[in-house]
Amino acid sequence: MPFLRFKGFTASFLKQITPSVVEEFAHIVKIPQEIVKIELLDIRIITNTPRSLEIHMFQRAQEIHDAVAFNMYRILQEFGYDNVHIFFVILSPALYYKEGKPLLHSPTRSV
Repeated sequence: MPFLRFKGFTASFLKQITPSVVEEFAHIVKIPQEIVKIELLDIRIITNTPRSLEIHMFQRAQEIHDAVAFNMYRILQEFGYDNVHIFFVILSPALYYKEGKPLLHSPTRSV
């Protein structure tokens, strides 16, 4: 946790950029790199939809979200991906469960 879910990219490309993405994301959010999850969404596009990066994470200050979006876009842009939509899905610790218990009440909570 958090989860960075990419849509419209190849697995080989994501493997190439994963070290930079994880390092930059963890640095900005101030979390251990080991807890950053990178996923490739395997979806069937029905209508014309852009490539995207959806970031599932707990709420941070707006400046943190802005910095994450800017730097993730910068990394993608370096490889020629200019039209990538980046958006956040904000998770609630009270509605995020580990071992059947809400994370909000976990003594080892890591956000």
